[in-house]
Amino acid sequence: MKKLSVAIGCDHAGFEYKERIIELLEKNNIHTLDKGTDSPDSVDYPDFVHPVAVAVDAGLADLGVIICGSGNGAAMTANKHQGIRAALCWNNDLAALARQHNDANILSIPSRYVSVEEAISMVDVFLNTSFEGGRHARRVGKIACA
Repeated sequence: MKKLSVAIGCDHAGFEYKERIIELLEKNNIHTLDKGTDSPDSVDYPDFVHPVAVAVDAGLADLGVIICGSGNGAAMTANKHQGIRAALCWNNDLAALARQHNDANILSIPSRYVSVEEAISMVDVFLNTSFEGGRHARRVGKIACA
Protein backbone atom coordinates (compact mmCIF):
# COMPACT_ATOMS: atom_id res chain seq x y z
CA MET A 1 0.00 0.00 0.00
CA LYS A 2 1.32 3.45 -0.96
CA LYS A 3 2.12 5.81 1.90
CA LEU A 4 -0.07 8.93 1.91
CA SER A 5 1.72 12.17 1.07
CA VAL A 6 0.42 15.64 1.98
CA ALA A 7 1.77 19.01 0.83
CA ILE A 8 1.14 21.86 3.26
CA GLY A 9 1.66 25.60 3.03
CA CYS A 10 0.50 28.77 4.73
CA ASP A 11 1.04 32.45 5.28
CA HIS A 12 1.90 34.08 8.61
CA ALA A 13 -1.68 33.72 9.90
CA GLY A 14 -1.48 29.97 9.48
CA PHE A 15 2.07 29.32 10.69
CA GLU A 16 1.14 27.95 14.14
CA TYR A 17 -1.59 25.80 12.58
CA LYS A 18 0.80 24.41 9.98
CA GLU A 19 3.30 23.41 12.61
CA ARG A 20 0.64 21.62 14.69
CA ILE A 21 -0.83 19.88 11.62
CA ILE A 22 2.61 18.66 10.56
CA GLU A 23 3.03 17.14 14.04
CA LEU A 24 -0.26 15.25 13.54
CA LEU A 25 0.70 14.06 10.08
CA GLU A 26 4.15 12.86 11.12
CA LYS A 27 2.70 11.15 14.21
CA ASN A 28 0.43 9.22 11.84
CA ASN A 29 3.32 8.28 9.54
CA ILE A 30 2.09 10.52 6.71
CA HIS A 31 4.79 11.90 4.43
CA THR A 32 4.70 15.72 4.57
CA LEU A 33 5.95 18.24 2.02
CA ASP A 34 6.30 21.49 3.97
CA LYS A 35 6.12 24.38 1.50
CA GLY A 36 6.38 27.08 4.19
CA THR A 37 6.21 29.70 5.51
CA ASP A 38 8.66 29.04 8.29
CA SER A 39 7.84 31.85 10.71
CA PRO A 40 4.99 34.09 11.84
CA ASP A 41 6.52 37.07 9.96
CA SER A 42 4.21 38.69 7.40
CA VAL A 43 4.36 37.07 3.94
CA ASP A 44 2.20 36.76 0.82
CA TYR A 45 0.09 33.58 0.80
CA PRO A 46 0.42 32.88 -2.97
CA ASP A 47 4.16 32.31 -2.50
CA PHE A 48 3.37 29.27 -0.33
CA VAL A 49 0.05 28.12 -1.79
CA HIS A 50 1.22 27.80 -5.41
CA PRO A 51 3.93 25.27 -4.45
CA VAL A 52 1.33 23.15 -2.63
CA ALA A 53 -0.98 23.23 -5.66
CA VAL A 54 1.89 22.36 -8.01
CA ALA A 55 2.88 19.40 -5.81
CA VAL A 56 -0.68 18.03 -5.73
CA ASP A 57 -1.34 18.71 -9.43
CA ALA A 58 1.94 17.01 -10.42
CA GLY A 59 1.26 13.97 -8.24
CA LEU A 60 4.13 14.68 -5.86
CA ALA A 61 1.56 14.76 -3.04
CA ASP A 62 -1.77 12.96 -2.80
CA LEU A 63 -3.54 15.82 -1.03
CA GLY A 64 -2.81 19.32 0.20
CA VAL A 65 -3.56 21.59 3.13
CA ILE A 66 -3.34 25.37 2.83
CA ILE A 67 -3.93 27.93 5.56
CA CYS A 68 -4.40 31.68 5.63
CA GLY A 69 -6.42 34.07 7.75
CA SER A 70 -9.75 33.73 5.91
CA GLY A 71 -8.90 30.67 3.82
CA ASN A 72 -10.35 32.51 0.81
CA GLY A 73 -7.17 33.87 -0.73
CA ALA A 74 -5.44 30.53 -0.35
CA ALA A 75 -8.35 28.65 -1.96
CA MET A 76 -8.61 31.15 -4.82
CA THR A 77 -4.89 30.85 -5.49
CA ALA A 78 -4.85 27.05 -5.44
CA ASN A 79 -7.91 26.82 -7.66
CA LYS A 80 -6.09 28.67 -10.45
CA HIS A 81 -4.30 25.36 -11.09
CA GLN A 82 -6.29 23.24 -13.54
CA GLY A 83 -6.13 19.95 -11.63
CA ILE A 84 -6.86 21.41 -8.21
CA ARG A 85 -10.13 21.39 -6.34
CA ALA A 86 -9.42 23.36 -3.16
CA ALA A 87 -12.26 23.56 -0.66
CA LEU A 88 -12.58 26.25 1.99
CA CYS A 89 -13.90 24.47 5.10
CA TRP A 90 -14.64 25.61 8.64
CA ASN A 91 -16.06 22.43 10.17
CA ASN A 92 -15.81 18.65 9.90
CA ASP A 93 -19.04 18.26 7.93
CA LEU A 94 -17.80 20.54 5.16
CA ALA A 95 -14.40 18.82 5.11
CA ALA A 96 -16.10 15.43 4.70
CA LEU A 97 -18.48 16.67 2.00
CA ALA A 98 -15.63 18.35 0.11
CA ARG A 99 -14.02 14.92 -0.27
CA GLN A 100 -17.21 12.84 -0.66
CA HIS A 101 -19.03 15.00 -3.20
CA ASN A 102 -16.39 17.24 -4.77
CA ASP A 103 -13.28 15.03 -4.70
CA ALA A 104 -11.45 18.02 -3.21
CA ASN A 105 -7.71 17.49 -3.22
CA ILE A 106 -6.73 20.51 -1.13
CA LEU A 107 -8.27 21.62 2.16
CA SER A 108 -8.20 25.38 2.77
CA ILE A 109 -8.39 26.39 6.44
CA PRO A 110 -9.36 29.87 7.72
CA SER A 111 -7.08 30.21 10.75
CA ARG A 112 -8.74 33.37 12.04
CA TYR A 113 -12.14 31.65 12.20
CA VAL A 114 -11.41 28.16 13.57
CA SER A 115 -9.34 26.97 16.50
CA VAL A 116 -6.20 24.95 15.93
CA GLU A 117 -8.01 21.96 17.43
CA GLU A 118 -10.85 22.37 14.90
CA ALA A 119 -8.30 22.68 12.09
CA ILE A 120 -6.54 19.48 13.16
CA SER A 121 -9.88 17.67 13.34
CA MET A 122 -10.80 18.87 9.84
CA VAL A 123 -7.48 17.64 8.45
CA ASP A 124 -8.10 14.23 10.02
CA VAL A 125 -11.60 14.07 8.49
CA PHE A 126 -10.35 15.31 5.09
CA LEU A 127 -7.58 12.71 4.92
CA ASN A 128 -9.80 9.86 6.03
CA THR A 129 -12.80 10.52 3.78
CA SER A 130 -13.08 9.08 0.29
CA PHE A 131 -14.76 10.38 -2.84
CA GLU A 132 -18.14 8.71 -3.34
CA GLY A 133 -18.03 8.82 -7.13
CA GLY A 134 -21.32 7.99 -8.84
CA ARG A 135 -23.39 11.04 -9.72
CA HIS A 136 -20.73 13.21 -8.07
CA ALA A 137 -18.08 12.03 -10.55
CA ARG A 138 -20.16 13.39 -13.43
CA ARG A 139 -20.36 16.78 -11.74
CA VAL A 140 -16.68 16.88 -10.79
CA GLY A 141 -15.87 16.03 -14.40
CA LYS A 142 -17.53 19.28 -15.47
CA ILE A 143 -15.41 21.53 -13.21
CA ALA A 144 -12.25 21.81 -15.33
CA CYS A 145 -12.18 24.44 -18.08
CA ALA A 146 -9.81 22.62 -20.40
